Amino acid sequence: MDCPTEEGQIRRALEHLPEVRGLRFDLPVRALSVDTPLSSWEPVIAAINSLGFKTETLSAPPPAEDTAKAQRVELTRLVAALLVAIAAELIHFLAPETTVWKAVGMPVAAVAIALSGLSVFKKGLSSLFRGRLNINALMSVAVAGAFFIGQWPEAAMVMALYSLAELIEARSVERARNAITGLLALSPPQVEVRLPDGAWSSVDAKSVAVGATARVKPGERFALDGRVTAGQGAVDQSPVTGESIPVDKSPGDNVFAGTINQSGSLEFEVTKPAADTVLARIIHAVEEAQGQRAPTQRFVDKFAAIYTPAIFVLALAVALGTPFLMGWPWMTAVYKALVLLVIACPCALVISTPVTVVSGLAAAARHGILIKGGVYLEEARKLKVVALDKTGTLTEGKPRLVANSVLLQGLPEADALRIAKSLASRSDHPVSKAVATGLEGEALPVDDFGADIGRGVHGAVDGHKYILGNHRWIHERGLCSAELEVRLEEHEALGRTLSLLADEERVLALFAVADTVKETSKQAVADLNALGVRSIMLTGDNPSTAKAIAGQVGIDDVRANLLPEDKLKVISELGQTHQTGMVGDGVNDSPSLAAAAVGFSMGGAGTDTAKEAADVLVMNDDLRKVPETIRLSKRTYAVLWQNIILALGIKAIFFVLAVFGSATMWMAVFADMGASLLVVFNGLRLLGGVEKSRT
Repeated sequence: MDCPTEEGQIRRALEHLPEVRGLRFDLPVRALSVDTPLSSWEPVIAAINSLGFKTETLSAPPPAEDTAKAQRVELTRLVAALLVAIAAELIHFLAPETTVWKAVGMPVAAVAIALSGLSVFKKGLSSLFRGRLNINALMSVAVAGAFFIGQWPEAAMVMALYSLAELIEARSVERARNAITGLLALSPPQVEVRLPDGAWSSVDAKSVAVGATARVKPGERFALDGRVTAGQGAVDQSPVTGESIPVDKSPGDNVFAGTINQSGSLEFEVTKPAADTVLARIIHAVEEAQGQRAPTQRFVDKFAAIYTPAIFVLALAVALGTPFLMGWPWMTAVYKALVLLVIACPCALVISTPVTVVSGLAAAARHGILIKGGVYLEEARKLKVVALDKTGTLTEGKPRLVANSVLLQGLPEADALRIAKSLASRSDHPVSKAVATGLEGEALPVDDFGADIGRGVHGAVDGHKYILGNHRWIHERGLCSAELEVRLEEHEALGRTLSLLADEERVLALFAVADTVKETSKQAVADLNALGVRSIMLTGDNPSTAKAIAGQVGIDDVRANLLPEDKLKVISELGQTHQTGMVGDGVNDSPSLAAAAVGFSMGGAGTDTAKEAADVLVMNDDLRKVPETIRLSKRTYAVLWQNIILALGIKAIFFVLAVFGSATMWMAVFADMGASLLVVFNGLRLLGGVEKSRT
């Protein structure tokens, strides 16, 4: 099993079995995982064997060295077949009319065909018996036909060249599919862990439990995800996040498996097991994405299903009809029909799309952009509008308290601040965290605590009920006086976000929090504009703050005071007239991310809910990755159609030559496999990376 056509053949044979709950194909290692009860395993094996495939049960995917060894053995066998085929050609060339030499040459040709084509014949005959015409069926008919009409040297050479080219093609496809899996090697198998007695010991990374303390020396790679507990140093995070500049790390900062400690010894607390590191999740997500059919790939598969039988019927018509209609000799007509069969093989067409899509996914992942499927890689090029959340997307998402004041006369300032800190410390919202961090003192116990998403939090402190909410919530409760509105407007005009402490009757204190715009946001918006994509800001913040931030990054269209359902409504309305994307990082962005044509989540700091809802994860929170994704999508789509045109164009030229010119089977096999290798190598160009995709 080494091409999507054969994958489809096996899929069709197994999908109808009632016991089969799921299939997972891994073409590079020719492995198939079947989700089925153990009692149903024999019918599965029988169905696969009936297609002409030999099966071997594996407890785990074969090691890379075993796969490489098997490929070397296969290469040796095919080279031997090619040498034998050359010997058959020499016999035919040196003594073409000698009966004795012919009697010697035909067995030699048969040996070459057997060495290189037994598996092709086995799978081809199985397909013919089932009424399906795939590449193996076409080659089986063409080679067998050529042999029996006396073109045995050519039949041997065609089969040897075809099988050799198939192996080269499979290796090329493997390179594309393994481009991302190769990241797994970036995570070392051993990690230095502190033992209970305080000593350090190197152990298997897979055996390290969450909570253990590990150490990485300068120049070494992190084997696990964790949080720095001691030491300072710069870490190269490019393998995971795509950042080209090393990131300074100190106690409290997160580190990821596969990244490189460039300076200073760092100790860190392990936060994820080896199977759940960010690097492992990236690899798993891309492997899942490879199993999805992109739109162009689905189109090509449907086209090939019609194209192959049509060419087979046409070849039959040439063999049977041209002797009567055009007066061709029967042997000439049959030979031309066999040449058509070789040219008609749809391999180049079928293989062009998955190689291109997988190369695009791998190129994106290696630069910190995790795309969850080929469909999103293709759809991103169609985006005309991108809606951007403010906090954590355009801004750092780490606001700090810049001003506070007690508004109720007679209320001790220390009491007001302590109540606010108590409520804020119970919330995970960035604004509440800024308030809690910015206020001194110890937090008090809070009873009956609750949160109203998009508004604020509430609870009881010392038996009295309080709320800590935004301007909108206070206004809805009827607690905003004209004097208070003036003070709030002054802060909001400066781009500050306000939290107000109130009881059931009046506002007690005001807290102003400011967020800073990311350095990359302005360039990202400019890049989107250059691509013809309109940017819109969606935020639950007040209009003044939203406009102040939007002005800094160059966004004209601002929608403020939005609850999660309001954001969803905006995305749905925009989606009716434009292909709309959404970029966010919080729980309140999840409905909008799911509803958008393509949802982008800031993967590094984004919540788990947002990551699940999004179609694309930006691992380093760099908003410039959004326009880079769109550029990569445009380039991938262009390469897809280049490959389709190349595959069909080359076949059309040789088709005309075969019928009206003097194309031989040699030329046919070079045309077919040459086209296959050409589209594969063209697709592999995408592995060059997203930077080269700028237009």
